[in-house]
Amino acid sequence: MKPTFITALIAILGFATPGYAIDTTLDTMPPKLEIALALSAAPPHLRDKATVHLLDPKTGYKLAQEGSNGITCIVERTQWELGDFRNDIYVPLCYDAEGTKTYLKYIMDTAAMRAQGMGPAELKAEVEKRFRDKTYPVPAKPGLSYMIAPIMRTLGPPDFKVSTMAMPHLMFYAPYLTNAEIGAAPDFTNFDSLLYPFVDKQGNPEHSYMIQMIGAAEKANILAEHKQLLTDLCAYRDLLCLDHMEH
Repeated sequence: MKPTFITALIAILGFATPGYAIDTTLDTMPPKLEIALALSAAPPHLRDKATVHLLDPKTGYKLAQEGSNGITCIVERTQWELGDFRNDIYVPLCYDAEGTKTYLKYIMDTAAMRAQGMGPAELKAEVEKRFRDKTYPVPAKPGLSYMIAPIMRTLGPPDFKVSTMAMPHLMFYAPYLTNAEIGAAPDFTNFDSLLYPFVDKQGNPEHSYMIQMIGAAEKANILAEHKQLLTDLCAYRDLLCLDHMEH
C-alpha cells in the first residue's frame, strides 16, 4: 500500500505502539469519553455548539448532541480505504458545514454497512463505486476538517501497522489536487519536508486533502489541555496510552 499522510507521518510525529493480533469486533465507547474525544478534534471555541455523533457498532452512528455552528464531530472507527476491519482504529475529526454535507456521508455509510454485515473488501468496492457515480459528492467549495485532537490511532510506518500517536493537523478539502500541482514533495522520513502544505490522497483522487501540521508549541498546548482526556483514554484501553510502548 502506498504511504499517505495518515499512514506515514506517525513514526515521525507521534508515539508508536507495535502491532498485534486484533479482534475485529468494535467496542462501544463510554458516551462521555467518546464525546470528549470527538470534540477534542475541534478548536475550543467551536466545541459547545458542535454536533456530535456516537457510534453504535450494531447499527452505525447516532446523534448525541445537536449543534448550531455547522461543525460535526465523530470518532471514525472504520477506514474504508484500508480494505480491512479492525477494532482499534480511533480517528477523532470535526468537519465544517461543507464537509458535513459531503465527506461525512461516506463515514456514516461505512459504519452502517459494516454493522449490517458487509465485508471489508465489498465495503471498499462499494464506497469506491459511490464516489465514481457521484453518490458521494466532493466538496463544492473550500473548507476543512479539524483534526487537532491530542491522540489518534491508525496505520503508520515503518511497518505500516496500527500505532497510537499525537499528530494534530488541519485537512483542507482538495479533491483531485496533486502534490505536483502545488510544488510539494513530502518525504515521510524527513520532517522538514512536512512543515509546509502537501496533498494527501486518501483512497482515491476525490478524497484528497491539503495538509497543514500544527506547530510544536501549539501541539504541546493541546497535549497539556487534554491531559485528563489522555488519562481517561489510557485507563479505558491501554492501546490508547501515548507512552505505552507495548500492547
